[in-house]
Amino acid sequence: MVEIRHRYTSVLGHRVFYREAGPADAPTIVLLHGYPTSSRMFRRLIPALADRFHVVAPDHLGFGQSATPPADEFAYGFDALTDVTERLLSDLGLERYALYVQDYGAPIGWRLALRHPRAVTAIVTQNGNAYDEGFVSDFWAPVWAYAQSPSPSTEAALREALSEEAIRWQYLHGVAEPELIDPDTWATDHREISRPGLDRIQLDLFRDYATNPPLYPRLHEYFRTTQVPLLAIWGAEDKIFGPEGARAFTKDLENAQVQLVAGGGHFLLESHLDTVADAMRAFLTQALPPDTSAQAG
Repeated sequence: MVEIRHRYTSVLGHRVFYREAGPADAPTIVLLHGYPTSSRMFRRLIPALADRFHVVAPDHLGFGQSATPPADEFAYGFDALTDVTERLLSDLGLERYALYVQDYGAPIGWRLALRHPRAVTAIVTQNGNAYDEGFVSDFWAPVWAYAQSPSPSTEAALREALSEEAIRWQYLHGVAEPELIDPDTWATDHREISRPGLDRIQLDLFRDYATNPPLYPRLHEYFRTTQVPLLAIWGAEDKIFGPEGARAFTKDLENAQVQLVAGGGHFLLESHLDTVADAMRAFLTQALPPDTSAQAG
């Protein structure tokens, strides 16, 4: 039975929560969660990996058990969230690590890779977008409208995304067997983002998402230059980041592995845990050379 440690630390003056498991001298995998959840989304994946890998899964500021400084005291954006994650990994002495990115975790992971290209040993992207082809236009139109012209009307459209029904949709859409999805997932997420002040935090992050596509050309150059090992394992029915976003990685990464999981949606770990875990173990065992286990002393 794998023991998962639930830890708190101070990063740049803020409390950060993270889950950690596995041998400290094994290759490290950093798991970066998306909206509207937390590292709780990895509660079943961590035990499936930690016999062979050292796993670290933080909660971003404003999510889960990490601090939620008010939006008028902390500039919520993907640069700022990356600053916190970057310092956490440094404080933990992690100089080399693989990344698992999903949803919001992707733009944070991409920034880490651009800042520290030699640190990233491999990437698993599970519905974590890096190409314009991945955006499903109907879903993203209100986000772009709000970013371009914040107003009561454009904000109102995005406030609907904070509702329990909208969060439930994120978990269930495209899933062939919805009864596999635990309803506690969306109920817990909704309860957490309904805390006082969290609406403003989430709206700030919605608005800041428009800063991510302009980074894509630099990211694609990073892919072409490093040829970092990458597995894109995607819920094929995701209506947020469509499957063309997974296929697009092959444009810049000659050996990118793409696996589209039929009957899977945005939160693939909830319906196809074994499929993802098995694919990750096979990919990472092959991709990570023995020296990637070295950590800072």
